[in-house]
Amino acid sequence: MSSNPLSSGTMQPAKLKLTPTERRASLMLSLLFASRMLGLFLLTPIFAVAALSVPGGDDAAKVGIALGAYGLTQAFLQIPLGMASDRYGRRAVIVFGMLLFTAGGIMCALASDINWIIAGRVVQGLGAVSAAITAWIADATRPEVRTRAMAMVGGSIGISFAASLVLSPLLVGEFGLSGLFWAISLLGFVCLFIAVALVPSAPRVEKPIVQARPRDVLRHAGLLRLNFGVFCLHFILMALFMVAPGLLSRLGGYDSAHLWEVYLPVILLSFILMVPAVFYTETRRVHKVALEVAVAGLAVVLALMPLASHNFYTLVVLLVGFFIAFNILEALQPSLVSRVAPVEYKGLALGFYNTAQSLGVFAGATLGGVISAQGDTSKVFLLAAALAFVWFLTARGFRSGPSGQEAGG
Repeated sequence: MSSNPLSSGTMQPAKLKLTPTERRASLMLSLLFASRMLGLFLLTPIFAVAALSVPGGDDAAKVGIALGAYGLTQAFLQIPLGMASDRYGRRAVIVFGMLLFTAGGIMCALASDINWIIAGRVVQGLGAVSAAITAWIADATRPEVRTRAMAMVGGSIGISFAASLVLSPLLVGEFGLSGLFWAISLLGFVCLFIAVALVPSAPRVEKPIVQARPRDVLRHAGLLRLNFGVFCLHFILMALFMVAPGLLSRLGGYDSAHLWEVYLPVILLSFILMVPAVFYTETRRVHKVALEVAVAGLAVVLALMPLASHNFYTLVVLLVGFFIAFNILEALQPSLVSRVAPVEYKGLALGFYNTAQSLGVFAGATLGGVISAQGDTSKVFLLAAALAFVWFLTARGFRSGPSGQEAGG
């Protein structure tokens, strides 16, 4: 009896269900990604204030460099480590990267001044393993269930950010800035344990070794559109969070220690509402349509935010809408990268993708800060909305390959 679900002539598709191995790999890799992202996010909500406790921490320029150094060095290393993961394996590259991440955290914990913290942050950024983790998920799952696996990773970003808002002030208040860096280093050890002991091995595709070339990725129109998309998504996220906390504090009366009471339910509710959309995208194979609708929704929500600048509850509702679109796109886009990238340079393609993401984080935070410093928060929302609209125009031309077939179709 044939095991092929289409061989009987009934033409009934196989059920879209994760196998036990796929489920375990997806859960463990999501936990790995979430732990690493929590280590990144923990510093963001509190560092500008906590840095005053170390020599040189009153130099705003150096504090900014210390906070951003991780993202810049990560952007430079995503592509080389993505290529290395294609050649030497995902697990080996992730272990190497997390060792660097942990070493950098320990350097920061032992730092005597802001300059040593900058050095430690640079070392942390050298452990750029996002591409290798994402490629490992793609290796471990079938294309028809991959978006569901990627959704776990996408959701981990929002959940990790929410957790950082709760934990960061508590850790600094109890143990100081050095204690926060020790906690970040401990998360590095957690990631090492997960990568070494808990993630099952994924079968490698037996293909002749093909030298991956960056120009192959740069000439691929579909990958370029996806890279631009993730740059926009994280530019928008960081620009938004340069102004949203101040608005929530002013309109709702929340101080920095209690903003988590707003963020946590917003992110969790949006994640719950995102799940049916991801399931519908998978079962109906409408990945391109889902991409366009989510980006259009993002643009509309951002365009409405200036109108919500004087009403707390309207702003909260729009933030829920923002994170629904954000979580869908965070899950959908890496899945599309893994679909359109040839297997021999999947890691390289995801390296470019994660480089674009890191650059978007840096650019969004920088430009959002410059504009918000002028006192008009609506300009930040309108800039983000305009960028989302440009992204929507590019997403309409997305195809999976030279045949013009839609991704996932």
